[in-house]
Amino acid sequence: MSKNMGSSFDDFLAEEGLLTKVQAEAAKRVLVWELEKFMIENSVSKSKLAEMLRTSRSNVDRILDESNLSITLGTMANIAQLTGKKMQVSFG
Repeated sequence: MSKNMGSSFDDFLAEEGLLTKVQAEAAKRVLVWELEKFMIENSVSKSKLAEMLRTSRSNVDRILDESNLSITLGTMANIAQLTGKKMQVSFG
């Protein structure tokens, strides 16, 4: 029998040392998806979004880059407020 038989995928990722990175990547993808949805529904350009978030256009490109996990809590809070979403951070 396999040592992973019956364990969860999260357990497997944790054993491989990948769980935290995968969770961060998934959270960033959701953030980007929500922000892009907001932009489409409200006809907001990247330049306008930068203005609304009080940041630069180049920073908006970094925010919308799913592979770039560098984003501050302040920026996430601003995005949540702008999109009408609730931001939750937890350590469990």
